[in-house]
Amino acid sequence: MTVKDYDKIINSRLKSARYKHSKNVAKEAVALAKKYGGDTLKAEIAGLLHDITKEADESEHKEIIKRAGIELSELEESSPKLWHAISGSAYIQTELGITDIDIINSIRYHTTGRADMSLLEKIIFVADFISADRNYDGVEKMRRAAYKSLDHAVLEGMAFTISDLVQRKITVAPDTFEGYNELAFINGKQKKHGK
Repeated sequence: MTVKDYDKIINSRLKSARYKHSKNVAKEAVALAKKYGGDTLKAEIAGLLHDITKEADESEHKEIIKRAGIELSELEESSPKLWHAISGSAYIQTELGITDIDIINSIRYHTTGRADMSLLEKIIFVADFISADRNYDGVEKMRRAAYKSLDHAVLEGMAFTISDLVQRKITVAPDTFEGYNELAFINGKQKKHGK
């Protein structure tokens, strides 16, 4: 399939605002891939497809996840906001035939992040935070961070997510804590050694 094919698919599955968001994330992902030496085609595809199941209802999410043989953890089961990343990564494999593990994982972890993220995973995580349609408090700071240091932007994004969820007394995915701790540790070591 081509990028145009994927574009048609998301256009048919998403409402106008979400479709526009996906296009913006793809555009931002390509820019970040150029900046950090990533694969621009993979970045565009993953950006386009990252929310492919975002507007699915509960039964469709569960059916896609079940068909892919994925068992949700208790925390995932109780966190419907995480489902679209899980079902989206399953959907692109089972329905679109995508086998590239980097694209699959970049969609799977675009909301939570995780430890040991690949370059593409970081790009999609950050592109989703800073796409042109985003307007939350702090988005301009995130945009500046994204073009100074991708790792710093991921760390900022995870810190923002954790803080927001904690303030609302909502569970935080273990992947987010692990990713945050990994990057905070690396960042602390670099500061200690004057890098």
